Amino acid sequence: MTMQLIGMLDSPYVRRTAISLECLGVAFAHDAVSVFSTFEKFQDINPVVKAPSLVCDDGEVLMDSSLILQYAEVRCGKSLWPREAAELQHDLRAVGLALAACEKSVQIVYERNLRPQAYQYAPWLARVTGQLLAAYAGLEREIARRQAYFAGPPSQASITAAVAWQFTQSMLAEIVPAESHPALCELSGRLERTAEFLKYPPDGPGVAPGSN
Repeated sequence: MTMQLIGMLDSPYVRRTAISLECLGVAFAHDAVSVFSTFEKFQDINPVVKAPSLVCDDGEVLMDSSLILQYAEVRCGKSLWPREAAELQHDLRAVGLALAACEKSVQIVYERNLRPQAYQYAPWLARVTGQLLAAYAGLEREIARRQAYFAGPPSQASITAAVAWQFTQSMLAEIVPAESHPALCELSGRLERTAEFLKYPPDGPGVAPGSN
């Protein structure tokens, strides 16, 4: 049985996982099941309804992009992380910033599109927006500081940063200005033209207003 990756590619977490698995050479099938429009189908696969989910060869279901990729690397004997401790530390910093940016972007999108406007809490949105901008400011500095490294072969840091940036720019470009993040723009533009990124484009309905 081929492993199955469950989830829509308009989720940065699902897309990050799919591209990383492709870069690792791990065989899998992608099943574009939505946590919104096809909730019941997703629930049948994973009652927690968390994307991404990975159905393993024996039918056991894993979830959370980072945990899925940790398993995949052990399984295939390859890694998208550097081996040297100092470089690993830097990559963990970059991935942490990128995942924080993903999380804050998703929180803003959900607040805007799922909660009625009358119930949206402006102080909370302002705080999350500040966290989002801080995450991208930090990530921009990391990429600019390690320009030669990020120009090399795809790593977990470069994949996650590029996927996060594309997602935020597609949904919240008015909040995070591209002109203030030239290193991220260059990285994203370059990786989005690679075979692995083109194979898994950010397709899907996103979070439709009124979905639940």
